[in-house]
Amino acid sequence: MQLGLVGLGKMGANMRTRIQEAGHQVVGYDPRPEVSDVGSLAEMVAALDAPRAVWVMVPSGDPTRSTITQLAGVLESGDIVIDGGNSKYTDDLPHSQLLAEKGIGYLDCGVSGGVWGLRNGYGLMVGGSDGDVAQVMPIFDALRPPGERADGFVHAGPVGAGHYAKMVHNGVEYGLMHAYGEGYELLSAEPLITDVEGTLRAWTQGTVVRSWLLELLVRALEEDPGLSEISDYTTDSGEGRWTVEEAIRHSVPANVISAALFARFASRQDEGSPALKAVSALRNQFGGHSVRDTAGRSVGESGTPST
Repeated sequence: MQLGLVGLGKMGANMRTRIQEAGHQVVGYDPRPEVSDVGSLAEMVAALDAPRAVWVMVPSGDPTRSTITQLAGVLESGDIVIDGGNSKYTDDLPHSQLLAEKGIGYLDCGVSGGVWGLRNGYGLMVGGSDGDVAQVMPIFDALRPPGERADGFVHAGPVGAGHYAKMVHNGVEYGLMHAYGEGYELLSAEPLITDVEGTLRAWTQGTVVRSWLLELLVRALEEDPGLSEISDYTTDSGEGRWTVEEAIRHSVPANVISAALFARFASRQDEGSPALKAVSALRNQFGGHSVRDTAGRSVGESGTPST
């Protein structure tokens, strides 16, 4: 099968390689000429036989909207566009409607696997019609992990379902990562534990908390014991926020995901958390509990450094 692939960044380039290794032809386009197979979207489309399938793997928001709008102008009836980026699910219906005016199909596909997907395969969550999914199933089969199709692939529902599933997946990911982070910090704080890395490595086999994320944490500690070379500043790419918004909309008490998201916000406060400063000040005001000043000195009830 042929596939046009727009966006050859870290994941897109690896996806191109994996699809090619499965015996399919990929014509990739990227604004960077050193990695692109063609010079423009129009050239990419011209290099494909009808009916065409084009996979969009660019950042969510305006870059994706712009790409899909351009594709609507150069593709033909019977072609299919797949948005494999981390678009918000509410963008999918407008994209689908825009393309449908030209007779072009649309699928939204949440993709998980990161830079390891080339070797391990990608988890795929797809939204769209049965017919459109069947038309590009050879590409999905090339990308997903080996084994039964149900392992690593789901046709989650109509247009929007794939990105909704990926959004919740990433929200869960936030919670899992933060739980492992808290466990690591607690182990590191206890003098009884003399081998933190070894303890975490032991958890990766046979235990109920074993996972690929845990294996990656052990790998990170092997490369940088104590994580001394990395800052605690942690960004978020949007999916966690959207998941919390959906939890509010559906009145679902997503306590863990929300807390993990807010912890990322706290990590970016260079001067320390104002909220925790307020909590500390209140404890001092109502209970006379000692607090620490910015120099780390204990401050008593009077507000002067304790001796």
